[in-house]
Amino acid sequence: MPAEVGPSLSAQGYAHQVGLELENSEMGGQRAKHMDWKSEGSAQKTESHVLQEQEVIPEDTGEDGISESFQLLQMGVECEPQERETLPTDSATWCSKNVQRKQRHWEKIVAAKKSKRKQEKERRKANRTENSGIYPQHSKRFLRSLTKEKLLEAKHSGPRLCIDLSMTHHMSKKELSRLAGQIRRLYGSNKKADRPFWICLTGFTTDSPLYEECLRMNDGFSSYLLDVTEDDCFSVFPLETLVYLTPDSEHALEDVDLNTVYILGGLVDESIQKKVTFQKAREHSVKTARLPIQEYMVRRQNEKNYHSEILAINQVFDILSTYFDTQNWPEALKKGVSSRKGYVLQNSVE
Repeated sequence: MPAEVGPSLSAQGYAHQVGLELENSEMGGQRAKHMDWKSEGSAQKTESHVLQEQEVIPEDTGEDGISESFQLLQMGVECEPQERETLPTDSATWCSKNVQRKQRHWEKIVAAKKSKRKQEKERRKANRTENSGIYPQHSKRFLRSLTKEKLLEAKHSGPRLCIDLSMTHHMSKKELSRLAGQIRRLYGSNKKADRPFWICLTGFTTDSPLYEECLRMNDGFSSYLLDVTEDDCFSVFPLETLVYLTPDSEHALEDVDLNTVYILGGLVDESIQKKVTFQKAREHSVKTARLPIQEYMVRRQNEKNYHSEILAINQVFDILSTYFDTQNWPEALKKGVSSRKGYVLQNSVE
């Protein structure tokens, strides 16, 4: 029995050794395969690298061409400053002394205007501060409503003024523009008056050149608070209530009556046709009157020896409105008759 144990152990050891050799051989084969895979991968990488290098060669040649073009452009850009350096850089060489002088003069004018506006703004601000306790400040809306109320009240109980515009068909465009400006100033003075007149424009058609000129020159003309009619002034009012104010009349105006309609001839005539309004009033048997310039004023010597009692309609209205408020003819005439007319008040001469 003891003699059989030894051989059986040696057989087992042999089998174990054989198993180890088989495992080693399998592991060796796997390592060999792994080495083969690595070698194949490295070979593929080398081949792809070679191909990439072969493909890069044409791109290098293209970049060389582009770089050459960029170099040429850079050379051109470097040459431009040299050409620009030949041009004058001082603006004074481009402008003459006369242009520079005019520019400096214009700058002085602009600076003076800015300074004047600033001073005027400060002056108005100071006046508002001084008068804040005397004259209460009201909004523009309140003042507009107050003016509208006064004008509508004058329509029923105030003095009436008629502007005869039936003679405008003989006037030039320049004369029509002047008349439109006079109407604007007259209406503006009437709005500021404490006791305004009610104004009526007669012989005034909406398709006339004067109406178009009034719309063009006078903002808000279509909303003026006054009467407008195409009829003649002699057919709108009773003839016994009319007084035509004309400088050719023999009778001086003594007072402003609430029951009388005063007519002003809307006529701007640079050719100075005499007695046009006076003859028109006589044709309709209407009373005439002139402003009492001769009674309260005297002629003053001037270089041109010019003396005229012909006034613009807005100047005549200023005289009537001032007299209606003050009942003082010298004060009223002083406001409406300028020294250019060649007349001054008697008191000023004495």
